[in-house]
Amino acid sequence: MNLPAKTIIASLGAVAVFVIGMAAMPQPLQLSDRTLGDPELLTEVRAHIAATPGARDRLSVAVIDGESLRFAHFGASDTTEYEIGSVTKTITAALLADAIARGEVEANTHLGSILDLGSSPSSALTLEELATQSSGLPRVAMSLDKLPSILVALVLSRDPYGSTLEELIADARDVHVGGKAYRYSNLGFALLGQALAKKAGTPFPTLAEERIFRPLGMESSYVPMSKNDLRDGAPSGYTSSGRATDPWTLGADAPAGSARSTLPDMTDYVRAYMDGTAPGIGATEPRRPAGARSRIGYGWHITGEVTWHNGMTGGFASWIGFDRGADRAVVILTNTSNSVDSLGLSLMGAE
Repeated sequence: MNLPAKTIIASLGAVAVFVIGMAAMPQPLQLSDRTLGDPELLTEVRAHIAATPGARDRLSVAVIDGESLRFAHFGASDTTEYEIGSVTKTITAALLADAIARGEVEANTHLGSILDLGSSPSSALTLEELATQSSGLPRVAMSLDKLPSILVALVLSRDPYGSTLEELIADARDVHVGGKAYRYSNLGFALLGQALAKKAGTPFPTLAEERIFRPLGMESSYVPMSKNDLRDGAPSGYTSSGRATDPWTLGADAPAGSARSTLPDMTDYVRAYMDGTAPGIGATEPRRPAGARSRIGYGWHITGEVTWHNGMTGGFASWIGFDRGADRAVVILTNTSNSVDSLGLSLMGAE
């Protein structure tokens, strides 16, 4: 018996939906019971996580109080690698502050003087506007031709980014630029990082290595821009419902969120901001309003006395913050895309 073409197409569509649904089906996942670290901190973290919904697996936490350092690992160790997501923006922001100190650029340098943006509105944006999330750029450059591939990537837990530098610049030429109020933009930080790299005459991952990671002894930290850049054994993570995800390397958007690191490296990183030795330390100075209760420096948000940033990719979440007055800092890294913001604020005593 021959089936009508419409029936065949409908059947194939149903099969496709079923296959995608099976691939997306979440797996049971909970916080690992393999632990290492300070008993009290382990107990405090476990209790907080137990009260929040969603899949959990590996989790690493560091709490600094003056000269004291406590840590807690769940299913992890000091060598466990995590995607730090948008905490990468603090690295890009530090590179801006450092480049200003070196005399390579100025805060009011126009983006179009570095990248070929023609006469587009984006060309008139300043580096400081990009760094303080007040450029008016949208979170991402979105168009109808990109939408299908982005939706497929999200459904299948793949990296939805991956533009080349040429494509990123083309997006910046075409994108609508809005008002200059606070508006969080991954696109803005991708352009900022690529502009700084071009000005320095080196790829962005090399720039981060030479000016941030190496001076701070962060040997386990790096910025991949493709899967080929991942180190051997680089782990992937899980969605908030427990689906395995591909790594996010982001292509030319890497300055907005593709860095990978470990708990010891990020602890050294935040210590350097605490004691004032971090390259580009000026990035933490508050410069503009960022909502009703916060201000923003270059990348870093300042709420009350806490300077912080969070991060999230398709399979990881992170939070880093410090209070110089209280001499306290917190680093949290996890391999599921469930927010750890409330845990970070709680451990900072700011919740």
